[in-house]
Amino acid sequence: MKKVLEKDQVELYEEIHTLKQQLSQLEIDYWHLYSNYETWEFWLILLFFFIAPLVFLYFVIDRRNMLLLGFYGFNIHVWFGYFDTWGAGQGYWGYPFELVPFFSGNIPLETALIPVLFMLVYQWTLNNNKNYYVYTFGLTFILSFIFKPILTMHHFFEFHQGTNYFHLFLTYLVIFPFSKLITNIFFKMQEK
Repeated sequence: MKKVLEKDQVELYEEIHTLKQQLSQLEIDYWHLYSNYETWEFWLILLFFFIAPLVFLYFVIDRRNMLLLGFYGFNIHVWFGYFDTWGAGQGYWGYPFELVPFFSGNIPLETALIPVLFMLVYQWTLNNNKNYYVYTFGLTFILSFIFKPILTMHHFFEFHQGTNYFHLFLTYLVIFPFSKLITNIFFKMQEK
């Protein structure tokens, strides 16, 4: 039996749909004015935050542990991406310059730079028999209190509604062990 939507629900749904379309068009218009391929910011984001990390990873990834590292990096990408999209959507932060206008959040950071950095630290701890949590905590500290302030200083990242670097730090502290836990669970299941 097909459910019939109530009139109030249909009207509210239609209003949400219309506002999303308008917001999407506004983001595309903004990108064309301030963040398109004719700006130096676009090329910096494309080359240094997206392409360079992936090329670097291609040459330095430990091929013996590539599946483990790739699965872990994908976990970092997914959880960081969800969190970043949520935070940008809630208005806690934003990115005045983006590679593409179609997604909230920052695709180069979510898909390349941040996951690659975490993968490289994980690889280093595996190959040198070091404590993963200590060194990943260090990376988290650097990203939260050095890298993000540099992005903010150059207007590649902006805070809103009282959000600050400590909030980002806490987020990273949740994302990296959670990603490691999921990776461990899958690889333990594979062994059985």
